[in-house]
Amino acid sequence: MTALTQELVDLLTLERVEDHIFRGQSQNIVGKRIFGGQLLGQALRAAAYTTDRPAHSMHAYFLFGGDVNEPVVYEVDRLRDGKSLVSRQVRAIQHGRTIFTAMVSFAPLEEGLEYQHPQPNYPAPEELKTEQEIKAEFAPSVPAPIRKMFMRERHVEFRPVHGVKNFFHPKPEAPFYAHYVRTHEALPQQDDALHQAIIAFYSDFTLMTTALRPHGLGYLSPNLQCASIDHAIYFHKPLRADEWMLYDMEASVTANSRGLNYGRMWQNGQLVCSTVQEGLIRLRETEAQ
Repeated sequence: MTALTQELVDLLTLERVEDHIFRGQSQNIVGKRIFGGQLLGQALRAAAYTTDRPAHSMHAYFLFGGDVNEPVVYEVDRLRDGKSLVSRQVRAIQHGRTIFTAMVSFAPLEEGLEYQHPQPNYPAPEELKTEQEIKAEFAPSVPAPIRKMFMRERHVEFRPVHGVKNFFHPKPEAPFYAHYVRTHEALPQQDDALHQAIIAFYSDFTLMTTALRPHGLGYLSPNLQCASIDHAIYFHKPLRADEWMLYDMEASVTANSRGLNYGRMWQNGQLVCSTVQEGLIRLRETEAQ
């Protein structure tokens, strides 16, 4: 595998310390604090190590910012091992305190009623520019001190449906955003838990910033403080992280310095996953120049 794909697999492969206790390594992905997707993916993987069933839902809270220079310990509580549903509670611990907690539910695949929301009509991924190509167009105007960070390639490949007109001076736009996403290359085997962990990992990219669009703000806005508060993810059908996934997002409200965002993931015409996230969106006064 390429270095980026191998790094992602390694990041989401945990060391078993003892029964129901696992250790995951940290990586600087978005800055000095641990990327929320790392915690989501690693916590989901930790819970999955304790059952042979696929996850169908995860509800998580981000409690404290994590230290990218230190590993994270995951403690898994076996709350229920039923005939159909399996329930786990996961605590992510760093420097002696819980920085993240999640409830994860697992269930076997079953036959039953079938309905899904209509898939939006967007161009195919092959018709779109990659995120790296779009960023390369902006690179000459990016301030030198942050150009390397700005151009750093992500662990997964993105092809935005809604192009960014200006990363540094965004204009107000409708609260909708979509992109296609997949790993840079095929994964070597069908490991359901790994594929779900990768989906959880990248489900945190851009979801919260959807609520910034109607305000003409972006993640690079200098007077903006953003942080994920909670995150829910629902797995509806089997999926693969190494095939194109359409991630369609929208924000419904911003109020009390928070924004609420929803996401739907489509693969091969099937609605396979849904997400909900509330994030902190706080404006700070900037110093006069």
